[in-house]
Amino acid sequence: MFIEFCKSKLAHATITDSHLHYEGSITVDIDLLNVVDIVPGEKVQILNMNNGQRFDTYAIEGKAGSGEVCLNGPAARLGLIGDKIMILSYAMVDHQEAKTIKTKVAHLNDKNEIKV
Repeated sequence: MFIEFCKSKLAHATITDSHLHYEGSITVDIDLLNVVDIVPGEKVQILNMNNGQRFDTYAIEGKAGSGEVCLNGPAARLGLIGDKIMILSYAMVDHQEAKTIKTKVAHLNDKNEIKV
């Protein structure tokens, strides 16, 4: 049996920009995506801590080192610049495997830098 498992989490990211007239998605600094193993184009779930919105979209590679977290297209209506969000990705894994793997988590500060 397979279960859906939370494989990646960027915690407490801050929305830095939004582009309403865009195809859709969320643009995230590629360095941040790499830390938690989210691949550009991968489906992600966004949880907005300011307004309670939860929605699915896909990740787009942002400029390395920029700290960029930008809501694009319709997603731009679901959060404001400065809102705190969680960015999650999931994988289908065997039930037994799920007992042995850990979610990759990065906690971010207000500048979308990884807290050490």
